[in-house]
Amino acid sequence: MTWSQLFDLWPLIEADLHEVYGVDVGDPHLMRTRTWRWLRVRILGLLSADSRLARHLAPPETPAR
Repeated sequence: MTWSQLFDLWPLIEADLHEVYGVDVGDPHLMRTRTWRWLRVRILGLLSADSRLARHLAPPETPAR
């Protein structure tokens, strides 16, 4: 998974950042005061959380019938 591929999923990431961390990426002041590392850590955290992003990349298995 590349950063380019992740950023193609930006709507999921944006919604998850708000739900999981309370981060509004639409707030220009907030985003100017944060580092790339700060954002990277949170996006990577979404991969191991119960998040839209994680469910999109690894959907739950459906039981076999």
